[in-house]
Amino acid sequence: QLTDLLQQYATSFRDPMMLQPPEWFKAFIYCEAFLQLPFFPVAAYAFLKGGCRWIRTPAIIYSTHVATSLFAILAHILFHDFSKSEHAGPQSLRERLVLLSIYLPYLLIPLLLLFTMLCNPHYKHVEKRKRK
Repeated sequence: QLTDLLQQYATSFRDPMMLQPPEWFKAFIYCEAFLQLPFFPVAAYAFLKGGCRWIRTPAIIYSTHVATSLFAILAHILFHDFSKSEHAGPQSLRERLVLLSIYLPYLLIPLLLLFTMLCNPHYKHVEKRKRK
């Protein structure tokens, strides 16, 4: 059932990376499984509890890692020659932009998180100096 759904998605949106992922894409999947997924419950706890300034550094690490990964994926979607792929990939600019639009939220949300951690005064670290 799940493999049929994956096949249908890959065919409909011409995403060969899901059916035959390149080695570098597999590395991103492992990073997602072992680095990003454990971050989710920790971040959910920190944001739901509120006032947890300690989440700033892990959130910056997470968001920059995800954004960096997505830049590579988006560049692959835009510039790779999929004509040699075993599975159908995007051929026209429109097909590439449709596939890009599927991956784009995975870049935008981490960027919003990064800007929140860097610009929101609540999360900025303020040093406390000891009085003599």
